[in-house]
Amino acid sequence: MKITIYEVAKKAGVSITTVSRVINNTGRISEKTKKKVLQVIEELQFQPSLVASALSGKRTRTIGLIIPDVANPFFAEIARSVEDQGRDLGFNILMCNTDNNPDIEEDYLSLLQQKSVDGIIIGTTTQNYSLLTELLEKKFPIAFIAQDIPELMIDVVSVDDYLGGFLATSHLASLGHIRIAALAGTMTRASEKYRYQAYRQVLDNNKLEHDENLISYADYTIAGGKKAALKLLDSPDSPTAIFAFNDAMAIGVYQAAKELGLMIPEDLSVIGFDNTILTEIVDPPLTTIAQPIHEMGRQVMDLLVQEIEGTKKMKQRIILPPELIVRNSTTRSSSSGNLGLK
Repeated sequence: MKITIYEVAKKAGVSITTVSRVINNTGRISEKTKKKVLQVIEELQFQPSLVASALSGKRTRTIGLIIPDVANPFFAEIARSVEDQGRDLGFNILMCNTDNNPDIEEDYLSLLQQKSVDGIIIGTTTQNYSLLTELLEKKFPIAFIAQDIPELMIDVVSVDDYLGGFLATSHLASLGHIRIAALAGTMTRASEKYRYQAYRQVLDNNKLEHDENLISYADYTIAGGKKAALKLLDSPDSPTAIFAFNDAMAIGVYQAAKELGLMIPEDLSVIGFDNTILTEIVDPPLTTIAQPIHEMGRQVMDLLVQEIEGTKKMKQRIILPPELIVRNSTTRSSSSGNLGLK
């Protein structure tokens, strides 16, 4: 039976990241820990891949894909687009779900190296800057999709989140809505911050009040959206429109509205972000900001493969345009009249 890195880590009482760093002689590891790990490796006769394929020159034709949660329709569609393009280019995909847990992500980054993948695509809000820096210094092929770390020289494919937020909020303002709420996620991603900046800018452009009571923070799930929306709507000064920073949270708003006896869009206009499959299976169909998901997956795979094959001269940040998709979940505010909003 082949011994795995998990068994080494368990017996040594350390993480698989620590085992990986001892094997590859990277990072800061105490001599005591290093000696213990090496002793366990010898006892178990563990035979690791000492270096990643990018360094050894051997190809596995395998790419690692790290995402928060494949149950989220946006990331499910991202995964599918990456897989489709990978198949066309002759690569298999190993998918890893982190639930936005930095420790799980760190373990997967190390595990994928042990599996000698040719490169890694990251779609999570990573906080493992030191580990990423180590990989980049080793010229290990990495690319980001739908996320970015501006401080690092790394390939990125994402949407113009500021423009998307601007389109969403402007649409609601153009319909005469004065109290426009935002379900702003957890505000840990660069994408969320850009969408929020655009939301604030549109309020300024239309001389609408900045009311902190109209900003709610929630995880990117239907349950998170429902909980945040219930809090927003169960108040004397409730909003007439909500901009949810993803489609799943927008569906949570639908559930909250139904529970409170509100009609969409007659009592409450709702707009999402992503244009996932969820938008057309709800009643009424959801107005949203479309991300070019399939194009994002295609381009990030192309960038990573070029990096693997050494045909790309410099890192690239590709920012694709979003699109406003108007359906039946938004309408003119019944209480505003024609305000002449910009």
